[in-house]
Amino acid sequence: MKKNIFVLALDDFTKALFGTIRQADHYCYHSLLPPEKIIAAANYSMPELLEEACRKLKDFNGSIDAIVSYWDFPATIMLPTLRHSAGLATTSTESILRCEHKYWSRLIQHEMVPELIPGFTAFNPFADIPLSQIDLDFPFWIKPVKSHSSILGFRIDNQADFSAAIPQIKERIGRFSDPFNFLFERADVPAKIAAINGNYCLAEEIISAKNQCTLEGYVYDGEPRIYGVVDSLREENRSSFSRYHYPSRLPAEVRQQMSEVAARVIRRTGLNNEPFNIEFFHDPATGRISLLEINPRISKSHCPLFFLVDGASHQQVMVEVALGVQPEYQCEQGVYPMATKFMVRRYSGDAMVRRVPNREEIETLQREIDGVFVVVWAREGARLSDFADSDSYSFEYANIFVGGGSEEELLEKYHACMQRLPFEFEPVAAQEL
Repeated sequence: MKKNIFVLALDDFTKALFGTIRQADHYCYHSLLPPEKIIAAANYSMPELLEEACRKLKDFNGSIDAIVSYWDFPATIMLPTLRHSAGLATTSTESILRCEHKYWSRLIQHEMVPELIPGFTAFNPFADIPLSQIDLDFPFWIKPVKSHSSILGFRIDNQADFSAAIPQIKERIGRFSDPFNFLFERADVPAKIAAINGNYCLAEEIISAKNQCTLEGYVYDGEPRIYGVVDSLREENRSSFSRYHYPSRLPAEVRQQMSEVAARVIRRTGLNNEPFNIEFFHDPATGRISLLEINPRISKSHCPLFFLVDGASHQQVMVEVALGVQPEYQCEQGVYPMATKFMVRRYSGDAMVRRVPNREEIETLQREIDGVFVVVWAREGARLSDFADSDSYSFEYANIFVGGGSEEELLEKYHACMQRLPFEFEPVAAQEL
């Protein structure tokens, strides 16, 4: 009989990639919550989300063999509770928090590898003078202790930058902090950490390094393992990502050093039988590596890249560890030696979306240009700012995944796609903002 795999926010694009994994026909997938309740939702009511998901699990007439997610908040922190309700083995909520609570995670990282961690401190943005709580010199970076995708993350070069960022954080942080605190306050956390709830922010020194990458791994029976490294390339503003490239072009000895560091830190979090990814910087001039952050999940953005290069999405790892099976993921079995994800962004301000490619146009392009997948986030008739998960410096309105034989081929295919995809925007007048 097929194993029943419940997926938080199962979307059509990623559902298709489940079909590429080993023994794909042995699994049956069920959407546990609809994507619109998890992906870029305007608000998250954690009690309502948990109640709806638990009710669906209780009413299911069949075996529940695994519950997984490749999305960030609120999905990752919900998994232990949902698995408990279904009688499944799970990593603890506390192990998820040791990864996702950015201040607690930094404390653990500093304990294990202090030489790789920038200076950091927690601060309360709702305090009378929040800047007085930060003992770092300008410039530094600020972000909520729980967010994702650089949402509400700001580079602070001076006091004016800080003064401009704080009102935005105070206005919007509740979207994350309220549902986060619902589970955080019920977890077994040290008193020092309990005082720093989701309404707090983290300030940390800026890591000045040219190269950034993400290690994809998993923990099985207490032992971490890395199986892939993806490079992250940023735009000139150094805040927004422009694309991801797989496999990494970093030297093997650098990747090995990162893997060893990742294993040490992940063991300390207590994460078990769970996938993870961990982000690093590397300075080629000095050889120094720096640890950025840990995510207790696979990266959804990397799924097509692994399929194009390895022949199977690394959703395989997520499913197998959730089933209590040692993953048998094989690399370099795909059609292309390299692949990239382009984040298509607009930097020139908010705009109304007048035209996006329709399904037929996208499918025609994907047939005529091999190794290409297109995902459109923008919706006709909406503002770009209506997409709640934009970063602080741009509006991401589409993704283009490309496989190829060289860097030149990847870029040629991308430019060919952009010439054929009919996006049309109308700037929003300042008085309408």
